[in-house]
Amino acid sequence: MKLIIPMAGMGKRMRPHTLTTPKPLIKVAGKSIVNWLIEDIAAVCGDTITDIGFVVGRFGEAVEKELIQIAESVGATGKIFYQDTAEGTGHAILCAKECLQGEVIVAFADTLFRTNFNLDKSKDGVIWVHKVANPSSFGVIKFNDENIITDFVEKPTEFVSDLAIIGIYYFQSGETLHKELQYLIDNDIREKGEYQLTNAMENMKNKGMQFVPGAVDEWLDCGNYSATVYTNQRVLENKSHLFNPKAASFGENVTIHPPCFIGENVSLNNCTIGPHTSIGNGTKVNNATIKNSIVQENCSIQNFNCQNSMIGNAVSIDGNSMEYSLSDFSTIGA
Repeated sequence: MKLIIPMAGMGKRMRPHTLTTPKPLIKVAGKSIVNWLIEDIAAVCGDTITDIGFVVGRFGEAVEKELIQIAESVGATGKIFYQDTAEGTGHAILCAKECLQGEVIVAFADTLFRTNFNLDKSKDGVIWVHKVANPSSFGVIKFNDENIITDFVEKPTEFVSDLAIIGIYYFQSGETLHKELQYLIDNDIREKGEYQLTNAMENMKNKGMQFVPGAVDEWLDCGNYSATVYTNQRVLENKSHLFNPKAASFGENVTIHPPCFIGENVSLNNCTIGPHTSIGNGTKVNNATIKNSIVQENCSIQNFNCQNSMIGNAVSIDGNSMEYSLSDFSTIGA
């Protein structure tokens, strides 16, 4: 099984956090979004993932090295491909054409999910979907009595379905997907100015290929900072067995309300942490209360109370109490 993860976008809705870190590498509950995504897909697909193709912008050597290490952590070979111009989802996938061989999963790296379904590899493709309250904001699918998808509808103005496509797809034949994507490029077939994966899937469906929905129990968005804080909360709850920090491991007058993630080499004194809080590696917290928040690595925080906040790496805070969305290397107070 091969996995392609398009992640070349600039993450504008997540600024200021994405000014220094690509969105898929922002950490929730102690791991990057893309790391959690890969682990969850590996658990669903049932086969060993042999290759992971990351389609990136020019993020730099350090980011590429981290991605390779994430792939290796699940026993896969990581490969880096570049999308230098934003020309749509179909174009992004085709940038990793080397990985379009055999069974392929395509997963866009700004979403996490929770599910118990088993991947049905007898069909030509499986489209991950989730029931939503406002389908007019999403691409949705329709299916028949045999559970075969009959239509892909982008942001319907009238109700046709409430099953939204979450951005994860299984294809039995990477070669066929390659051929259909290349057809779009060669014939300059665009949707809203871009080459779209859904156009390739529509062509495949019209040629008799069968796609079925794979319904997930929960769909977690990481599109902006408040959504990412909520995703952190849900990951901590869903994987609570992985997180069990003990207040006794830290300084005096420390209370931890689980679920929480506390990283390595963290110093806590005279503070209350949690619930639903992640404190990254190397961070020092003194005289503070932090609830339902993400604090990244190597921060120094004291005399501070916050909730529903997202604080970047190497942030220094002394005093003040409010909700924050702070980029890396910010300084507040003394």
